[in-house]
Amino acid sequence: MQIDTIKNLKQLKESGYRSRSVKVELRENLIQKKKNKETVFQGVWGYEETVIPDLERAILAGHDINLLGLRGQAKTRIARLMVNLLDEYIPVLEGSELNDDPLHPISRYGIDKVKELGDETPITWLHRDMRYTEKLATPDVSIADLVGDVDPIKAAALKLPYSDERVIHYGLIPRSHRGIFVINELPDLQPRIQVALFNILQEGDIQIRGFKVRLPLDIQFVFTANPEDYTNRGSIVTPLKDRIGSQIITHYPKDIETGKRITHQEARLTSTRQQITVPDLISNLVEQVAIEARKSEFVDAKSGVSARLTISAFETLLAAAERRILINGETQTTSRISDLGSIVSSITGKVELVYEGEQEGPGIVAQNLIGKAMRTQFVQYFPDPDKFRKQKEKSPYKKITDWFGEGNHIDLLHDLSNKDYEKILKAVPGLKELVKEFHNKQDSAAQLLLMEFALHGLAEYSLISKHHLASGTQFKDLLSSMFSLPKDDPDDEDDEEILGRGGIR
Repeated sequence: MQIDTIKNLKQLKESGYRSRSVKVELRENLIQKKKNKETVFQGVWGYEETVIPDLERAILAGHDINLLGLRGQAKTRIARLMVNLLDEYIPVLEGSELNDDPLHPISRYGIDKVKELGDETPITWLHRDMRYTEKLATPDVSIADLVGDVDPIKAAALKLPYSDERVIHYGLIPRSHRGIFVINELPDLQPRIQVALFNILQEGDIQIRGFKVRLPLDIQFVFTANPEDYTNRGSIVTPLKDRIGSQIITHYPKDIETGKRITHQEARLTSTRQQITVPDLISNLVEQVAIEARKSEFVDAKSGVSARLTISAFETLLAAAERRILINGETQTTSRISDLGSIVSSITGKVELVYEGEQEGPGIVAQNLIGKAMRTQFVQYFPDPDKFRKQKEKSPYKKITDWFGEGNHIDLLHDLSNKDYEKILKAVPGLKELVKEFHNKQDSAAQLLLMEFALHGLAEYSLISKHHLASGTQFKDLLSSMFSLPKDDPDDEDDEEILGRGGIR
Protein backbone atom coordinates (compact mmCIF):
# COMPACT_ATOMS: atom_id res chain seq x y z
CA MET A 1 0.00 0.00 0.00
CA GLN A 2 1.41 3.38 -1.06
CA ILE A 3 0.77 5.34 2.11
CA ASP A 4 2.20 8.56 0.63
CA THR A 5 -0.73 8.78 -1.78
CA ILE A 6 -3.45 8.15 0.82
CA LYS A 7 -4.33 11.42 2.54
CA ASN A 8 -8.04 11.20 3.34
CA LEU A 9 -10.79 8.79 4.26
CA LYS A 10 -12.03 8.34 0.68
CA GLN A 11 -8.61 7.32 -0.61
CA LEU A 12 -8.23 4.90 2.31
CA LYS A 13 -11.52 3.18 1.49
CA GLU A 14 -10.58 2.93 -2.19
CA SER A 15 -7.24 1.34 -1.30
CA GLY A 16 -9.02 -1.70 0.13
CA TYR A 17 -7.65 -1.20 3.61
CA ARG A 18 -9.34 -3.35 6.27
CA SER A 19 -9.27 -2.66 9.97
CA ARG A 20 -7.85 -5.28 12.34
CA SER A 21 -7.72 -5.34 16.11
CA VAL A 22 -4.19 -5.19 17.51
CA LYS A 23 -4.42 -8.78 18.76
CA VAL A 24 -5.50 -10.02 15.33
CA GLU A 25 -2.72 -7.96 13.76
CA LEU A 26 -0.11 -9.54 16.06
CA ARG A 27 -1.54 -13.00 15.45
CA GLU A 28 -1.65 -12.76 11.66
CA ASN A 29 1.81 -11.22 11.40
CA LEU A 30 3.20 -13.94 13.67
CA ILE A 31 1.62 -16.61 11.48
CA GLN A 32 3.24 -15.05 8.42
CA LYS A 33 6.67 -14.88 10.08
CA LYS A 34 6.45 -18.50 11.19
CA LYS A 35 5.53 -19.56 7.65
CA ASN A 36 8.54 -17.61 6.34
CA LYS A 37 10.82 -19.24 8.96
CA GLU A 38 11.75 -15.81 10.33
CA THR A 39 13.17 -15.29 13.83
CA VAL A 40 10.51 -13.35 15.70
CA PHE A 41 12.37 -12.44 18.90
CA GLN A 42 15.83 -11.57 17.65
CA GLY A 43 18.65 -11.44 20.19
CA VAL A 44 16.84 -13.33 22.97
CA TRP A 45 18.88 -16.41 23.85
CA GLY A 46 18.13 -19.43 25.99
CA TYR A 47 14.36 -19.24 25.59
CA GLU A 48 14.05 -21.10 22.29
CA GLU A 49 12.45 -24.17 23.86
CA THR A 50 10.73 -22.56 26.83
CA VAL A 51 9.60 -18.92 26.96
CA ILE A 52 9.38 -18.15 23.23
CA PRO A 53 6.99 -21.04 22.40
CA ASP A 54 4.77 -20.04 25.35
CA LEU A 55 4.80 -16.44 24.17
CA GLU A 56 3.90 -17.37 20.59
CA ARG A 57 1.03 -19.53 21.83
CA ALA A 58 -0.27 -16.62 23.90
CA ILE A 59 -0.16 -14.29 20.89
CA LEU A 60 -1.92 -16.85 18.69
CA ALA A 61 -4.58 -17.21 21.39
CA GLY A 62 -5.05 -13.43 21.60
CA HIS A 63 -4.19 -13.26 25.28
CA ASP A 64 -2.93 -10.44 27.43
CA ILE A 65 0.39 -11.57 28.89
CA ASN A 66 2.20 -11.51 32.22
CA LEU A 67 5.94 -12.25 32.11
CA LEU A 68 6.85 -13.58 35.55
CA GLY A 69 10.48 -13.90 36.58
CA LEU A 70 13.42 -12.55 38.55
CA ARG A 71 15.30 -9.43 37.55
CA GLY A 72 17.55 -9.49 34.52
CA GLN A 73 15.62 -12.20 32.64
CA ALA A 74 14.88 -10.13 29.49
CA LYS A 75 11.20 -9.58 30.33
CA THR A 76 11.12 -5.97 29.15
CA ARG A 77 13.22 -6.78 26.08
CA ILE A 78 10.72 -9.43 25.03
CA ALA A 79 7.84 -6.97 25.43
CA ARG A 80 9.64 -4.37 23.31
CA LEU A 81 10.37 -6.92 20.58
CA MET A 82 6.63 -7.60 20.20
CA VAL A 83 6.51 -4.27 18.34
CA ASN A 84 8.08 -6.07 15.36
CA LEU A 85 4.87 -8.07 14.97
CA LEU A 86 2.85 -4.92 14.34
CA ASP A 87 2.24 -3.53 10.84
CA GLU A 88 4.89 -1.01 9.88
CA TYR A 89 2.28 1.76 9.47
CA ILE A 90 -1.41 2.11 10.28
CA PRO A 91 -3.79 4.97 9.32
CA VAL A 92 -5.11 7.26 12.08
CA LEU A 93 -7.36 10.30 12.05
CA GLU A 94 -5.23 13.42 11.89
CA GLY A 95 -5.21 15.23 15.26
CA SER A 96 -6.70 12.35 17.23
CA GLU A 97 -5.32 11.84 20.75
CA LEU A 98 -6.41 8.20 20.78
CA ASN A 99 -5.01 7.00 17.43
CA ASP A 100 -8.56 6.68 16.08
CA ASP A 101 -9.08 4.18 13.29
CA PRO A 102 -10.53 6.28 10.40
CA LEU A 103 -13.03 3.53 9.64
CA HIS A 104 -14.04 2.98 13.28
CA PRO A 105 -13.35 6.06 15.44
CA ILE A 106 -14.04 5.73 19.18
CA SER A 107 -13.30 9.19 20.58
CA ARG A 108 -15.69 12.12 20.60
CA TYR A 109 -13.18 14.05 18.49
CA GLY A 110 -12.91 11.27 15.91
CA ILE A 111 -16.63 10.63 15.59
CA ASP A 112 -17.39 14.34 15.22
CA LYS A 113 -14.60 14.84 12.66
CA VAL A 114 -15.81 12.02 10.40
CA LYS A 115 -19.41 13.23 10.70
CA GLU A 116 -18.34 16.76 9.77
CA LEU A 117 -15.92 16.07 6.89
CA GLY A 118 -17.02 12.66 5.61
CA ASP A 119 -14.74 11.26 2.92
CA GLU A 120 -12.54 14.35 3.09
CA THR A 121 -11.51 13.61 6.66
CA PRO A 122 -7.70 13.89 6.69
CA ILE A 123 -5.67 10.91 7.87
CA THR A 124 -2.05 10.38 8.78
CA TRP A 125 0.12 7.28 9.19
CA LEU A 126 1.51 6.02 12.48
CA HIS A 127 4.72 3.96 12.61
CA ARG A 128 4.84 0.78 14.70
CA ASP A 129 7.45 2.27 17.05
CA MET A 130 4.92 4.92 18.11
CA ARG A 131 2.42 2.24 19.10
CA TYR A 132 4.40 1.00 22.09
CA THR A 133 3.90 2.51 25.56
CA GLU A 134 5.75 1.42 28.67
CA LYS A 135 5.12 2.44 32.27
CA LEU A 136 7.09 1.44 35.34
CA ALA A 137 4.69 0.73 38.19
CA THR A 138 5.57 2.72 41.27
CA PRO A 139 3.48 3.40 44.39
CA ASP A 140 2.85 6.98 43.28
CA VAL A 141 1.23 6.03 39.95
CA SER A 142 -2.36 7.31 39.94
CA ILE A 143 -5.54 6.45 38.08
CA ALA A 144 -5.24 9.80 36.34
CA ASP A 145 -1.82 8.77 35.01
CA LEU A 146 -3.13 5.54 33.55
CA VAL A 147 -6.75 6.23 32.69
CA GLY A 148 -7.31 9.99 32.76
CA ASP A 149 -8.98 12.84 34.60
CA VAL A 150 -10.93 16.04 34.10
CA ASP A 151 -8.67 18.84 32.86
CA PRO A 152 -9.83 22.20 34.25
CA ILE A 153 -7.46 24.11 31.97
CA LYS A 154 -8.96 22.44 28.92
CA ALA A 155 -12.45 23.19 30.22
CA ALA A 156 -11.59 26.87 30.66
CA ALA A 157 -9.83 27.14 27.29
CA LEU A 158 -12.73 25.54 25.41
CA LYS A 159 -15.36 27.25 27.63
CA LEU A 160 -16.99 23.91 28.39
CA PRO A 161 -18.68 22.64 31.56
CA TYR A 162 -17.09 19.79 33.49
CA SER A 163 -19.96 17.59 32.37
CA ASP A 164 -18.72 17.72 28.76
CA GLU A 165 -16.68 14.71 27.63
CA ARG A 166 -14.28 16.97 25.76
CA VAL A 167 -12.74 18.26 29.01
CA ILE A 168 -11.22 14.86 29.75
CA HIS A 169 -7.45 14.54 29.63
CA TYR A 170 -6.81 10.93 28.70
CA GLY A 171 -4.14 8.86 30.47
CA LEU A 172 -1.54 6.49 29.05
CA ILE A 173 -3.87 3.54 28.52
CA PRO A 174 -6.46 5.28 26.26
CA ARG A 175 -3.58 6.90 24.37
CA SER A 176 -2.24 3.39 23.71
CA HIS A 177 -5.37 2.49 21.72
CA ARG A 178 -4.43 0.21 18.80
CA GLY A 179 -1.03 -0.49 20.33
CA ILE A 180 0.93 -2.39 22.98
CA PHE A 181 0.84 -1.19 26.57
CA VAL A 182 3.40 -2.54 29.06
CA ILE A 183 3.36 -2.17 32.84
CA ASN A 184 6.67 -3.19 34.40
CA GLU A 185 6.80 -4.50 37.98
CA LEU A 186 3.03 -4.88 38.23
CA PRO A 187 3.01 -5.92 41.94
CA ASP A 188 4.33 -2.47 42.85
CA LEU A 189 1.12 -0.90 41.55
CA GLN A 190 -1.28 -0.05 44.38
CA PRO A 191 -4.20 -2.51 44.66
CA ARG A 192 -6.80 0.21 44.01
CA ILE A 193 -4.99 1.08 40.76
CA GLN A 194 -4.89 -2.58 39.77
CA VAL A 195 -8.64 -2.73 40.34
CA ALA A 196 -9.07 0.09 37.82
CA LEU A 197 -7.61 -2.22 35.18
CA PHE A 198 -10.33 -4.87 35.62
CA ASN A 199 -12.87 -3.39 33.24
CA ILE A 200 -10.25 -2.37 30.72
CA LEU A 201 -8.98 -5.94 30.42
CA GLN A 202 -12.38 -7.61 30.57
CA GLU A 203 -14.66 -5.16 28.79
CA GLY A 204 -12.23 -2.87 27.00
CA ASP A 205 -13.89 0.28 28.33
CA ILE A 206 -12.99 2.96 30.86
CA GLN A 207 -14.68 5.22 33.43
CA ILE A 208 -13.34 8.65 34.36
CA ARG A 209 -14.70 10.60 37.34
CA GLY A 210 -18.18 9.19 36.87
CA PHE A 211 -18.35 10.01 33.15
CA LYS A 212 -20.28 7.39 31.22
CA VAL A 213 -17.54 7.19 28.61
CA ARG A 214 -17.72 4.12 26.44
CA LEU A 215 -14.33 3.63 24.82
CA PRO A 216 -13.91 0.14 23.40
CA LEU A 217 -10.14 0.28 23.64
CA ASP A 218 -8.10 -2.04 21.47
CA ILE A 219 -4.88 -2.77 23.36
CA GLN A 220 -2.44 -5.63 23.77
CA PHE A 221 -1.48 -5.61 27.45
CA VAL A 222 1.86 -7.00 28.59
CA PHE A 223 2.77 -7.04 32.28
CA THR A 224 6.07 -7.95 33.90
CA ALA A 225 6.46 -9.02 37.51
CA ASN A 226 8.77 -10.71 39.95
CA PRO A 227 7.42 -13.76 41.78
CA GLU A 228 5.00 -12.68 44.46
CA ASP A 229 7.17 -14.02 47.27
CA TYR A 230 10.12 -11.89 46.13
CA THR A 231 9.14 -8.82 48.13
CA ASN A 232 6.73 -7.52 50.71
CA ARG A 233 6.10 -4.40 48.65
CA GLY A 234 3.04 -5.81 46.98
CA SER A 235 1.46 -8.49 44.85
CA ILE A 236 -0.89 -8.88 41.92
CA VAL A 237 -4.47 -8.81 43.17
CA THR A 238 -6.24 -12.07 42.40
CA PRO A 239 -9.10 -10.72 40.21
CA LEU A 240 -6.59 -8.93 37.96
CA LYS A 241 -4.39 -12.00 37.70
CA ASP A 242 -7.48 -13.98 36.75
CA ARG A 243 -8.12 -11.63 33.82
CA ILE A 244 -4.62 -12.00 32.32
CA GLY A 245 -4.82 -14.73 29.70
CA SER A 246 -1.29 -16.14 29.86
CA GLN A 247 1.32 -16.05 32.60
CA ILE A 248 4.73 -17.00 31.23
CA ILE A 249 7.60 -17.87 33.57
CA THR A 250 11.07 -16.72 32.54
CA HIS A 251 14.41 -18.05 33.79
CA TYR A 252 18.15 -17.46 33.78
CA PRO A 253 20.46 -19.06 31.17
CA LYS A 254 20.66 -22.79 31.75
CA ASP A 255 24.24 -23.19 30.50
CA ILE A 256 27.43 -21.18 30.23
CA GLU A 257 27.40 -20.97 26.42
CA THR A 258 24.00 -19.25 26.44
CA GLY A 259 25.19 -16.88 29.16
CA LYS A 260 28.30 -16.00 27.14
CA ARG A 261 26.21 -15.28 24.06
CA ILE A 262 24.00 -12.89 26.04
CA THR A 263 26.95 -11.18 27.74
CA HIS A 264 28.95 -10.65 24.54
CA GLN A 265 25.85 -9.34 22.77
CA GLU A 266 24.96 -6.82 25.45
CA ALA A 267 28.40 -5.66 26.62
CA ARG A 268 29.39 -2.17 25.49
CA LEU A 269 32.80 -2.50 23.91
CA THR A 270 35.29 0.32 23.47
CA SER A 271 37.30 1.09 20.36
CA THR A 272 40.34 -0.63 21.94
CA ARG A 273 38.49 -3.97 22.17
CA GLN A 274 40.49 -5.34 19.23
CA GLN A 275 43.69 -4.87 21.26
CA ILE A 276 42.48 -7.28 23.93
CA THR A 277 42.15 -11.03 23.49
CA VAL A 278 39.56 -12.64 25.76
CA PRO A 279 40.02 -16.44 25.84
CA ASP A 280 37.06 -18.74 26.45
CA LEU A 281 38.43 -19.55 29.89
CA ILE A 282 37.94 -15.94 31.04
CA SER A 283 34.42 -15.75 29.59
CA ASN A 284 33.55 -19.07 31.22
CA LEU A 285 34.77 -17.83 34.60
CA VAL A 286 32.67 -14.65 34.36
CA GLU A 287 29.54 -16.71 33.66
CA GLN A 288 30.46 -19.19 36.38
CA VAL A 289 30.58 -16.36 38.93
CA ALA A 290 26.89 -15.61 38.23
CA ILE A 291 26.02 -19.31 38.49
CA GLU A 292 27.81 -19.54 41.85
CA ALA A 293 26.02 -16.41 43.06
CA ARG A 294 22.61 -17.87 42.18
CA LYS A 295 23.21 -20.85 44.43
CA SER A 296 25.26 -19.14 47.13
CA GLU A 297 24.07 -19.35 50.73
CA PHE A 298 25.08 -15.71 51.18
CA VAL A 299 22.96 -14.36 48.31
CA ASP A 300 19.19 -13.88 48.47
CA ALA A 301 17.85 -16.38 45.94
CA LYS A 302 14.43 -14.69 45.88
CA SER A 303 16.04 -11.47 44.66
CA GLY A 304 17.89 -13.23 41.87
CA VAL A 305 21.17 -12.45 40.16
CA SER A 306 20.62 -10.40 37.03
CA ALA A 307 22.33 -11.06 33.70
CA ARG A 308 23.51 -7.48 34.13
CA LEU A 309 26.09 -8.82 36.59
CA THR A 310 27.98 -10.73 33.91
CA ILE A 311 27.57 -7.92 31.39
CA SER A 312 28.99 -5.36 33.80
CA ALA A 313 31.73 -7.76 34.93
CA PHE A 314 32.79 -8.43 31.34
CA GLU A 315 32.98 -4.71 30.61
CA THR A 316 35.05 -4.15 33.76
CA LEU A 317 37.32 -7.03 32.82
CA LEU A 318 38.06 -5.41 29.47
CA ALA A 319 38.63 -2.07 31.16
CA ALA A 320 41.21 -3.66 33.49
CA ALA A 321 43.11 -5.06 30.50
CA GLU A 322 42.87 -1.72 28.70
CA ARG A 323 44.25 0.11 31.73
CA ARG A 324 47.18 -2.30 31.82
CA ILE A 325 47.93 -1.57 28.16
CA LEU A 326 47.97 2.17 28.88
CA ILE A 327 50.21 1.83 31.96
CA ASN A 328 52.78 -0.33 30.18
CA GLY A 329 52.66 1.44 26.83
CA GLU A 330 51.81 -1.81 25.03
CA THR A 331 49.70 -2.35 21.93
CA GLN A 332 47.95 -5.56 22.87
CA THR A 333 47.34 -7.95 25.73
CA THR A 334 45.35 -11.02 26.76
CA SER A 335 42.88 -10.95 29.63
CA ARG A 336 44.31 -12.56 32.76
CA ILE A 337 42.95 -14.39 35.77
CA SER A 338 44.20 -11.47 37.87
CA ASP A 339 41.79 -9.21 35.96
CA LEU A 340 38.96 -11.02 37.71
CA GLY A 341 39.88 -9.15 40.85
CA SER A 342 38.59 -6.01 39.18
CA ILE A 343 35.05 -7.37 38.81
CA VAL A 344 34.38 -7.26 42.56
CA SER A 345 32.88 -3.81 42.05
CA SER A 346 30.52 -5.27 39.43
CA ILE A 347 29.40 -8.03 41.79
CA THR A 348 28.82 -6.16 45.04
CA GLY A 349 26.17 -3.87 43.58
CA LYS A 350 24.35 -6.62 41.71
CA VAL A 351 23.59 -9.11 44.48
CA GLU A 352 21.30 -8.86 47.49
CA LEU A 353 22.88 -10.51 50.52
CA VAL A 354 21.09 -12.43 53.24
CA TYR A 355 22.00 -11.80 56.88
CA GLU A 356 24.97 -14.18 56.80
CA GLY A 357 26.27 -12.47 53.67
CA GLU A 358 25.99 -9.06 55.29
CA GLN A 359 28.05 -10.36 58.21
CA GLU A 360 30.77 -11.55 55.84
CA GLY A 361 30.72 -8.29 53.92
CA PRO A 362 29.98 -7.78 50.19
CA GLY A 363 33.65 -7.66 49.21
CA ILE A 364 34.46 -10.98 50.90
CA VAL A 365 31.36 -12.59 49.39
CA ALA A 366 32.38 -11.38 45.92
CA GLN A 367 35.90 -12.79 46.35
CA ASN A 368 34.44 -16.09 47.52
CA LEU A 369 32.17 -16.28 44.46
CA ILE A 370 35.16 -15.72 42.16
CA GLY A 371 37.09 -18.39 44.05
CA LYS A 372 34.26 -20.90 43.75
CA ALA A 373 33.97 -20.15 40.03
CA MET A 374 37.70 -20.92 39.63
CA ARG A 375 37.36 -24.16 41.59
CA THR A 376 34.39 -25.28 39.49
CA GLN A 377 36.06 -24.47 36.17
CA PHE A 378 39.50 -25.80 37.17
CA VAL A 379 38.54 -29.45 36.72
CA GLN A 380 37.35 -28.65 33.18
CA TYR A 381 40.96 -27.84 32.24
CA PHE A 382 43.15 -29.86 34.63
CA PRO A 383 42.90 -33.15 36.59
CA ASP A 384 40.92 -33.02 39.83
CA PRO A 385 43.47 -32.40 42.62
CA ASP A 386 41.29 -34.28 45.11
CA LYS A 387 42.02 -37.53 43.28
CA PHE A 388 45.68 -37.28 44.22
CA ARG A 389 45.28 -36.54 47.94
CA LYS A 390 46.40 -40.06 48.85
CA GLN A 391 48.78 -40.48 45.91
CA LYS A 392 50.88 -37.34 46.13
CA GLU A 393 53.82 -38.91 44.30
CA LYS A 394 51.66 -39.42 41.23
CA SER A 395 50.18 -35.91 41.32
CA PRO A 396 50.84 -33.79 38.21
CA TYR A 397 51.08 -30.84 40.58
CA LYS A 398 53.85 -32.26 42.82
CA LYS A 399 56.74 -30.34 41.28
CA ILE A 400 54.85 -27.04 41.66
CA THR A 401 53.74 -27.61 45.24
CA ASP A 402 57.19 -28.86 46.24
CA TRP A 403 58.76 -25.64 44.96
CA PHE A 404 56.42 -23.54 47.05
CA GLY A 405 57.01 -25.93 49.97
CA GLU A 406 60.70 -25.01 49.86
CA GLY A 407 59.78 -21.50 50.93
CA ASN A 408 59.47 -19.86 47.50
CA HIS A 409 56.63 -17.52 46.69
CA ILE A 410 55.65 -15.15 43.87
CA ASP A 411 53.73 -11.90 43.52
CA LEU A 412 51.49 -11.52 40.49
CA LEU A 413 50.50 -7.88 40.30
CA HIS A 414 47.52 -6.59 38.33
CA ASP A 415 49.47 -4.26 36.07
CA LEU A 416 52.49 -6.37 35.12
CA SER A 417 53.74 -5.89 31.58
CA ASN A 418 53.38 -8.84 29.23
CA LYS A 419 57.12 -9.49 29.52
CA ASP A 420 57.21 -9.50 33.35
CA TYR A 421 54.02 -11.56 33.52
CA GLU A 422 55.60 -14.25 31.34
CA LYS A 423 58.92 -14.15 33.22
CA ILE A 424 57.33 -14.70 36.63
CA LEU A 425 55.07 -17.55 35.54
CA LYS A 426 57.83 -19.42 33.72
CA ALA A 427 60.03 -19.20 36.79
CA VAL A 428 57.78 -21.60 38.70
CA PRO A 429 59.17 -25.13 38.11
CA GLY A 430 56.65 -27.59 36.69
CA LEU A 431 54.05 -24.95 35.79
CA LYS A 432 54.92 -24.73 32.10
CA GLU A 433 55.23 -28.53 31.83
CA LEU A 434 51.79 -28.99 33.42
CA VAL A 435 50.11 -26.78 30.84
CA LYS A 436 52.01 -28.35 27.95
CA GLU A 437 50.94 -31.80 29.07
CA PHE A 438 47.23 -31.00 29.00
CA HIS A 439 47.01 -28.06 26.57
CA ASN A 440 49.88 -28.49 24.15
CA LYS A 441 47.95 -27.13 21.15
CA GLN A 442 47.22 -23.76 22.73
CA ASP A 443 49.21 -20.71 21.61
CA SER A 444 51.76 -19.09 23.92
CA ALA A 445 49.37 -16.42 25.28
CA ALA A 446 46.72 -19.03 26.13
CA GLN A 447 49.36 -21.23 27.81
CA LEU A 448 50.48 -18.34 30.00
CA LEU A 449 46.87 -17.75 31.02
CA LEU A 450 46.47 -21.44 31.87
CA MET A 451 49.67 -21.30 33.92
CA GLU A 452 48.22 -18.48 35.97
CA PHE A 453 44.91 -20.32 36.21
CA ALA A 454 46.70 -23.41 37.50
CA LEU A 455 48.12 -21.40 40.41
CA HIS A 456 44.71 -20.01 41.34
CA GLY A 457 43.16 -23.46 41.00
CA LEU A 458 45.75 -25.10 43.24
CA ALA A 459 45.10 -22.40 45.82
CA GLU A 460 41.35 -23.03 45.68
CA TYR A 461 42.03 -26.74 46.26
CA SER A 462 44.31 -25.84 49.20
CA LEU A 463 47.52 -27.20 47.69
CA ILE A 464 49.15 -23.77 47.92
CA SER A 465 47.97 -20.51 49.45
CA LYS A 466 47.18 -17.15 47.95
CA HIS A 467 46.82 -13.76 49.60
CA HIS A 468 45.22 -10.67 48.13
CA LEU A 469 47.65 -7.77 48.13
CA ALA A 470 46.65 -4.17 47.52
CA SER A 471 48.04 -4.42 43.99
CA GLY A 472 47.85 -8.11 43.17
CA THR A 473 48.04 -11.67 44.50
CA GLN A 474 50.79 -13.52 46.37
CA PHE A 475 51.19 -17.29 46.07
CA LYS A 476 53.15 -19.28 48.65
CA ASP A 477 53.25 -22.57 50.53
CA LEU A 478 50.05 -23.40 52.40
CA LEU A 479 51.74 -24.43 55.64
CA SER A 480 54.10 -21.47 55.89
CA SER A 481 51.22 -19.06 55.21
CA MET A 482 49.56 -20.27 58.40
CA PHE A 483 52.42 -18.86 60.44
CA SER A 484 53.19 -15.67 58.52
CA LEU A 485 51.25 -12.98 56.73
CA PRO A 486 52.37 -11.56 53.35
CA LYS A 487 54.71 -8.64 53.87
CA ASP A 488 53.26 -5.43 52.49
CA ASP A 489 55.02 -2.67 54.43
CA PRO A 490 55.32 0.55 52.41
CA ASP A 491 58.14 1.68 54.70
CA ASP A 492 60.34 -1.27 53.71
CA GLU A 493 62.33 -0.22 50.64
CA ASP A 494 63.19 -3.76 49.51
CA ASP A 495 59.60 -4.91 49.88
CA GLU A 496 58.32 -1.85 48.02
CA GLU A 497 60.71 -2.49 45.14
CA ILE A 498 59.67 -6.12 44.74
CA LEU A 499 55.95 -5.55 45.08
CA GLY A 500 56.19 -2.57 42.78
CA ARG A 501 57.10 -4.72 39.81
CA GLY A 502 55.97 -8.16 40.90
CA GLY A 503 58.36 -11.06 41.17
CA ILE A 504 59.73 -14.13 42.92
CA ARG A 505 61.01 -14.29 46.48
